[in-house]
Amino acid sequence: MSRVLIIESSARQQDSVSRQLTQTFIAQWQAAHPKDQITVRDLAVNPVPHLDINLLGGWMKPADQRSDIEQVSLERSNQLTDELLAADVLVMAAPMYNFAIPSTLKAWLDHVLRAGVTFKYTETGPQGLLSGKRAYVLTARGGIYAGSTADHQEPYLRQVMGFIGIHDVTFIHAEGMNLGGDFQEKGLNQANAKLSQVA
Repeated sequence: MSRVLIIESSARQQDSVSRQLTQTFIAQWQAAHPKDQITVRDLAVNPVPHLDINLLGGWMKPADQRSDIEQVSLERSNQLTDELLAADVLVMAAPMYNFAIPSTLKAWLDHVLRAGVTFKYTETGPQGLLSGKRAYVLTARGGIYAGSTADHQEPYLRQVMGFIGIHDVTFIHAEGMNLGGDFQEKGLNQANAKLSQVA
């Protein structure tokens, strides 16, 4: 049995293409792996606070020196990190906002990229500690950006995942969602075709 962690980040609930892709992924994955455990964390419904002085204090201060709010911030980060550590498969669903990922997803990443926990520094440089995991990134984009210099989603997330040791990363882009007509239909068809090969 594998554990699958799904991170939703679209601000939309209705008419969200990235959420549609997530539902397709879940249906296909459950059909192929009925015993797997799937956990969904929705960052739009339950947003994670941005990295702040309280979280830094929670990470860096000894237990007997932490304030109550620093302790709460640490426990939140621990919960999010434990979910990631327990997962065999990570799925991030992200619409493109202003050429990049939603700030809610960035905030989640800031909580789980932790020195000594998900990566460590060595004499030869940083080393990711989450090797052996797979990741899938489901994106929805108003225009067509794959492979262009305007795409700040895929390069950033590939770098971040590699930094913590996840190198098996598959991107599935639904592009042209705001271009209408044939562009939208083609983009969805291509994304769904790639999704059908995942499970």
